[in-house]
Amino acid sequence: MNDSSLSRVDLISCILLIFLAILWGGSFFLAEVALDQVSPIMIALHRVFWASIILLIIIKVKHLELSKSISVWFCYLVMGALNNAIPFTLIFWGQAQVGSGLASILNGTTAIFGVLVAGVFLTDETLTARKIIGVILGFVGVVIIMGFQSLQSFDLGNIGQVAILGGAISYAFAGVWAKTYLSEYSSLANAFGMLLGSTILLFPTVLFFEGMPSFDLSPNVLLSLIGLGFFSTALAYLLYFTILNRAGSANLLLVTLLIPPVTISMTYLILEKPYNGEGLLGFALIASGLLVIDGRVAKSLKNISKTN
Repeated sequence: MNDSSLSRVDLISCILLIFLAILWGGSFFLAEVALDQVSPIMIALHRVFWASIILLIIIKVKHLELSKSISVWFCYLVMGALNNAIPFTLIFWGQAQVGSGLASILNGTTAIFGVLVAGVFLTDETLTARKIIGVILGFVGVVIIMGFQSLQSFDLGNIGQVAILGGAISYAFAGVWAKTYLSEYSSLANAFGMLLGSTILLFPTVLFFEGMPSFDLSPNVLLSLIGLGFFSTALAYLLYFTILNRAGSANLLLVTLLIPPVTISMTYLILEKPYNGEGLLGFALIASGLLVIDGRVAKSLKNISKTN
């Protein structure tokens, strides 16, 4: 591949990353709209159910064969719990307490926890000195966001932040589970199986606690639920795997840095809810931690110093 082809691929990957950040950053904004009338667990159900329908249609159109193995579908069920049902519910509930901007920032710790969990459970993902420094920076950012004093008292805002961090930890375990048990299957099949698994888990839970989903909702809330399922989940997963194949997993780390600015901007421009600056220092430290873990910035600076 020549240099012009490489630069074209890089440009396309950057555009796709920005688009993915808009889709995932928009999920926090859309959830904030939906939370006016719909509970967190109901939003989570809507998100995975409609997304699974879209992916099933795509699978049928592409004539993709799905596994008939019970063990594979058990793995999808666990993946659906770890990557959708648990984190979506925790993050949406936490967001109801702390707002979309702070929720998107705390969600950025997913990669930080991912490094720790992978280092413990995966033999080929050992914790290096660089990764440990990145993790420490990320956790300092979390502590600054939550505040030492606030951690000593019971408050729904604090519990909401803890819930979002719990969602990030669940995502981290999902990454290890997928790499261990699902890496040999197609990305589209994995995404559909995971979403169907989370739907199977969430539907009876919602029925037990809240009854049948109601569609007697305002147009804005209905549109936000559709947007969560169709765009922020189904389309986002398709885009995610496209970037993964084109640019690799290291570049996907960068999308984590783009999500909070997208969420904060959408909330301010559309809902006219200004972000008061809380957590920006924490976000800067979390972002610094992610860049250290990624390692490419340090490598570039090292190459520049060698050149000079």
